[in-house]
Amino acid sequence: MSAHAVRTGVWFIGARGSVATTATAGCAAVAAGLHPAAGMVTETAPFAESGLPPVASLVFGGHDTLDCPLPKRAEVLAAGGVLPYGLPSAVRSELAAADAEIRPGGPLPGDTRTDEELVTAFAADLTDFTRRNGLARTVVVNVASTEPAPAPGAERLPASSLYAAAALRAGCPYVNFTPSTGLRTPALQAAVAACALPHAGRDGKTGQTLLRSVLAPMFVQRALPVRAWSGTNLLGGGDGAALADPAAAAAKNAGKERVLADTLGAAPEGQVHIDDVPALGDWKTAWDHIAFDGFLGARMVLQTTWQGCDSALAAPLVLDLARLLARAHEAGLTGPRPELGFYFKDPDGGPAALSAQYLALLDFAERLRGDK
Repeated sequence: MSAHAVRTGVWFIGARGSVATTATAGCAAVAAGLHPAAGMVTETAPFAESGLPPVASLVFGGHDTLDCPLPKRAEVLAAGGVLPYGLPSAVRSELAAADAEIRPGGPLPGDTRTDEELVTAFAADLTDFTRRNGLARTVVVNVASTEPAPAPGAERLPASSLYAAAALRAGCPYVNFTPSTGLRTPALQAAVAACALPHAGRDGKTGQTLLRSVLAPMFVQRALPVRAWSGTNLLGGGDGAALADPAAAAAKNAGKERVLADTLGAAPEGQVHIDDVPALGDWKTAWDHIAFDGFLGARMVLQTTWQGCDSALAAPLVLDLARLLARAHEAGLTGPRPELGFYFKDPDGGPAALSAQYLALLDFAERLRGDK
């Protein structure tokens, strides 16, 4: 059956967060013709005949530990300038429908369920969502707040891995748009190898690291040695609060540093600092200072400043990935999809340079066209 004739589920982990709310509201706005699909690579010409599920065919649900209804969450984002004025009212029915499909996540404080019991409950939520809505398939996308890396020898799986295990058990393609562990834990390797499902991740590339992945190849190609690369992130909102935890910040920074090490051949001097500034809300300022050598050792510096809204940058990419993984699943593709490394700081294989990643993505689109 063609993907165009059916509906496709998108199940967000962190379904009431800024990214998921922006993606849900934005999808409704694009489907209704209220706004253009800016930032959605899958809505550009190379993907027109790839058989991707139409934007209007996506059905949203998810897990979350918060209880703020999506329509209210969207109003808060509109008040902060993340969503256009009036959009929450224009797509209120779509937001309410998605909110009705959100189930309690976990584990919450005091939850006595074992890992197995939690995975079973989460998988049952996914199976029920897919069945009740008559969906061809459901893609699980983790957009929850960054969690610290698990301690060595930890007895319990981190929450991100519980949700990932539930996705595998329910037969759902999986995307990890966060730096959290997800599928990348030894406890799930056997299940990942046996699942015959497409999956992609880890850690979406939206702002500072996107710019780094463009600039770093420039220095390599022009034979300009980079001596040091330092950065600072100022952000508020849920991400700012989560990344105020040094362990969570370390998990986030690992992906930023990996892009430079993979492209330059070694990690240069310098660190990235992340500061929580609640007054900024969902907006972020990222500053980079790059020290490099020119001809005859001339010392030079490049500084960049990136100001933007992470939710608005991430939401179109999340919709892209849900559509691409759904189509890959329909085409019978399995395992990690390195072609989708274009979207990630820490991808499942593939080239490190953004230009090469984009070409790999276009080749993937061509492959999907050929499978129709």
